[in-house]
Amino acid sequence: MFVKYKAKHIIICELILILILSSVLIKQGIEYDQAMYASMYDTEKKFIKWVSFDVSHKAMDRAYRYDVETYDSQVHLNWIELLAYLGAKYGGDFSKYKEKHMNDLANKLINKEETMESLTENMKYYDYYLEAYSAVLGGMVGEYEIEVADETAPGGKRWEKKYGLKAFLPIAKYYPYSHFDDFGVSRSFGFKRKHLGHDMMGQVGTPIIAVESGYVEALGWNQYGGWRIGIRSFDKKRYYYYAHLRQNYPYNKSLEIGSVVQAGDVIGYLGRTGYSRKENANNIRTPHLHFGLQLIFDESQKDSVNEIWIDCYDLVQFLYKNRSETVKDPETKEYHRVYQFIDPVAQDYIKHQIYKYDDEDINIHIYE
Repeated sequence: MFVKYKAKHIIICELILILILSSVLIKQGIEYDQAMYASMYDTEKKFIKWVSFDVSHKAMDRAYRYDVETYDSQVHLNWIELLAYLGAKYGGDFSKYKEKHMNDLANKLINKEETMESLTENMKYYDYYLEAYSAVLGGMVGEYEIEVADETAPGGKRWEKKYGLKAFLPIAKYYPYSHFDDFGVSRSFGFKRKHLGHDMMGQVGTPIIAVESGYVEALGWNQYGGWRIGIRSFDKKRYYYYAHLRQNYPYNKSLEIGSVVQAGDVIGYLGRTGYSRKENANNIRTPHLHFGLQLIFDESQKDSVNEIWIDCYDLVQFLYKNRSETVKDPETKEYHRVYQFIDPVAQDYIKHQIYKYDDEDINIHIYE
């Protein structure tokens, strides 16, 4: 009898302990979710304050191809939505990515078994990943016009309307470069800090290309980046930073603050300037382009301790598929693109004068 009573008492105690432990774990889970949400969003102004862009180039490529392949279909798959779904599924960790996951998702949508709304209805962080990934990739796919080679056409070129990738690798076509994932590596010039960009090693004078259409927001000398250019996307979400440009001749001569550039334009030339308060100093040992991408959800983030810079290694690998071919003008010594390009977003921006400018004060150029 005593043994039975003791056994019953032990079982009750164990159940009580399990209930206490469960409540603690549930509370910790809730607190973790709250902490995760707080780390991603500014709870007062409701904007994203942190993004870790971990999407692999393979995932980007497959999602992009689904987007283009279904463009004229009944169900047009949006590549950013596909990536956001998987981002929410993986908790942002794309080391878990398998092409089967992308294919299964796409097939459900194409066959109308599910909609993105029904699939994501109970995904707590889908909206976050959709907004975050849209900020990174939002201006890179769409409709555009571009010149293509055609021997039968006057001048050997003709215009063609297309839908697809309208963002370009920052290094011109046919120019060699090397790179590795160096985001977050320590730097010591000036003060100890992390490398918040992506270095692409190449030859001095290599034409540097505008990745996306936008307007020049910064142009000049910076003691860390040397001669550098900062280009803001028209939706103001992205700030592209091109640094360590060539000594004496860093930029395309037509550029000024406020200049509108289109994706694929030549904006400057690779060099090794920087690490000096004195302008035009060549203090970088290895010639390279420092390419950075800052996300801006609120203007308070632009130049502050709350800046959001992302790892561009996989993005650069993805953009390799689209490189702008350039040619040198023997008279001006300036490089320009071979095939001209019309981005409707740039045209609409200029037409509506979203950015206030005066033609006499600011050199607006649509085509080089």
